[in-house]
Amino acid sequence: MSKGATRRNLLKIATGSIAAGLGLTMKSEPASTAAATQRGHDHKRVSGPLATAIVSFGQWPTDPPLDRNPNLSPLNRNGHQLIPHEVTIKAGGTVTFMIAGAHQVIVYDDGVEPEDIDTTMLIQPAGAPMGPAILIDDPNHRIYRGLDPSVLPLLAIQPPPPSPPGPPPFLVDRVEVVHFPKPGTYLVICGVVFHFVADNMFGFVRVLP
Repeated sequence: MSKGATRRNLLKIATGSIAAGLGLTMKSEPASTAAATQRGHDHKRVSGPLATAIVSFGQWPTDPPLDRNPNLSPLNRNGHQLIPHEVTIKAGGTVTFMIAGAHQVIVYDDGVEPEDIDTTMLIQPAGAPMGPAILIDDPNHRIYRGLDPSVLPLLAIQPPPPSPPGPPPFLVDRVEVVHFPKPGTYLVICGVVFHFVADNMFGFVRVLP
């Protein structure tokens, strides 16, 4: 076989290998996208006035005045409300929960009402395993449960110890953003049982098609 024929054969083999590789890459990309969607990674663009909403999940009062400096979170002064009580977004949008205080965001599926929640199903906070069971643990139709506030990190700057000493100053204020891909009306409650039962700390997210 001549050198020219050998070179032509090698070029054919190399070209075929590259084409096969490109074909494999092009075929695998949609598959990987589908797999990502199955895992909950939806990267579709959502815009417009109903793309997102903000809910104050608890709040700090100003009457009488409250001084939280340097790092104080007097939980006996914290308000237990969702403001606004109901928000409306469209499917694929998000709700940003601005959490102020020691609260836990729990979201239940379309159609669940406050009276459907079993408030006898309780667990102890993970950060206080020897304490009372105060967190609602009803998994029926629950689609999202947020962070347990008892395991959040301590504030970096410690205030002077009170007299008598109190509990450590946990980082209670935070933000959690929840995605709602399907239309419906979703119940949102505070997982701290006495906030939900005694103070009616709940609200709704209405998701339009």
